[in-house]
Amino acid sequence: MQPGIYNFCTCGLSSNQPFCDDSHRGTDFTPLKVVIEEAKRVSWCACKYSKTLPFCDHAHRDLIKPEGVE
Repeated sequence: MQPGIYNFCTCGLSSNQPFCDDSHRGTDFTPLKVVIEEAKRVSWCACKYSKTLPFCDHAHRDLIKPEGVE
């Protein structure tokens, strides 16, 4: 990511994941402001269950899988 200010989507409704596109309007969700100070590679959380939001902590590995999926 390049240095800048990013709005991370917390509602999961954005069509511009992982970034906010204001789809949360009318809900109790608000985007999470993220400041990137220097260019670096990051792993944005897609499942929204990370304890280190907005970044991935691999929480998705512990989510319940649908039956028949390994």
